[in-house]
Amino acid sequence: MNTAMQSRSQQVADLLLHPAQALVANDPLRPILASLLVGRARAEGVLPATLGLSEQGFEALWNNYFPGTRLELQHGGAEEIAELTDLIDLLLHYRAGQQDAEAWLAHIVAWGCAGRHHLWQDLGLANRGELSMLLNTAFPTLAALNTGDMKWKKFIYRHYCSKEGIYVCPAPTCVECADYSRCYSAEN
Repeated sequence: MNTAMQSRSQQVADLLLHPAQALVANDPLRPILASLLVGRARAEGVLPATLGLSEQGFEALWNNYFPGTRLELQHGGAEEIAELTDLIDLLLHYRAGQQDAEAWLAHIVAWGCAGRHHLWQDLGLANRGELSMLLNTAFPTLAALNTGDMKWKKFIYRHYCSKEGIYVCPAPTCVECADYSRCYSAEN
């Protein structure tokens, strides 16, 4: 079947059939990485063609997690943002330390923050649930701080800004902020 005609879920399933190296075959982040790659192949999201990874990192991802026939990935239009390195460092600080892929995902998620839509959309994921799984698995202590189910990009930026001493919300707490409904409303 023509790859362009396949459903997103079928494309992810096909990627997961690639024989991964033994150390990563059961990595719980592998399906998320497959979804990120499929999203980029379908021109979903804003990530660069290398998902924001160095060429070496991107090659390692493909060769270790999905060896074999590659999807054709296009640049999604994301441009480097001033706080990119700071966001990567923030995410790396909170990584679970269980999988090497967490370091790649810190870069990928930070690049996704360069978009103007919900983070799951800018990453090219299928839904917010995939993003929640990514964050809960790769960065569990950071994800656990999101006790109010704030939208992930807003949460990451709020956490980043609070660590840097940057306060943009005029209200002393989120509940009192005029933008509360924007941060905590449904994300469809």
